[in-house]
Amino acid sequence: MHTALHRVLAGCIAAVAGFINLSPALAQDIDATTGLTVAPGWELVRIHCGGCHSHKVVTSQRADRKTWQDTIRWMQATQNLWQFDRETEHGILDYLAANYPPQANRRRAPIPPTLMPPADPEVR
Repeated sequence: MHTALHRVLAGCIAAVAGFINLSPALAQDIDATTGLTVAPGWELVRIHCGGCHSHKVVTSQRADRKTWQDTIRWMQATQNLWQFDRETEHGILDYLAANYPPQANRRRAPIPPTLMPPADPEVR
């Protein structure tokens, strides 16, 4: 009985997935604690990004590698983010660019650094 039920359920899931056109990329593992996609480099983002802000800040963003790097540079220049060694930074950028790339019509473009308010030294 359970085997037949499992086959029916598997068929229903496959039909729904085909109907809504789920790609294999959407079937990635998501860490239940952070919401981050589990892929090479995710631990670096969990440790370094989650030390200062919610991981939701990461998962809600989409950017290309250059924009992710610019964001890191902005945080280092204005938000007291520490400097990374080369290997760590490349691991973070590889992960972010691969798992949180730009998507059409997802969010507004990032605010250019020249339009950002100056860092408040009292906040640090």
